[in-house]
Amino acid sequence: MTKRLFTYAFVALWALFAIVSSATAEEVKIGVVNAAKVLEEAPQMETARKILEKEFAPRDQELVELQKSVRNLEEKLTRDGDIMSDVERRNMERDIRSRTRELKRLQDEFNEDLNLKRNEAFDRIRRKVLEVVNVIGKKEKFDLIVNDGVLYASERIDITSTVIKQLKNEAGAAASGKK
Repeated sequence: MTKRLFTYAFVALWALFAIVSSATAEEVKIGVVNAAKVLEEAPQMETARKILEKEFAPRDQELVELQKSVRNLEEKLTRDGDIMSDVERRNMERDIRSRTRELKRLQDEFNEDLNLKRNEAFDRIRRKVLEVVNVIGKKEKFDLIVNDGVLYASERIDITSTVIKQLKNEAGAAASGKK
């Protein structure tokens, strides 16, 4: 009897699997995007790099010149410090410290400004890449395009609204349970 029941259950499950698999036999089209490679090879990245270089080159050159002047003063102090008067040596040491502080401040400002501009450019390019991926996904009828996370998912396989609805239902049930 249990053997026959097991056989009927197995046949029923097999039939159910066959029905479900034929109903969902529609092919799912999935794509993968290597974002690092896209960003590395995108002409927009090269353009952004050149714009940043052009914008920040004069400030970079100023920093290089200031570094040279500090280095020259340090070399002069090392070379001539023994023959200088105490007042001259202290004045030169004070000048070196002052220029070194100014150099550090200018370098910090430079790095902060450069990083801000670089991040803004990267963000614009990242948004453009996402826009292109979405256009390709729709045009070529992809169901899912993935990277580290999902970049595009067709509405056919997107269950976001279902998940949100379920979360709202659970939050509502929890809230009414507390009252």
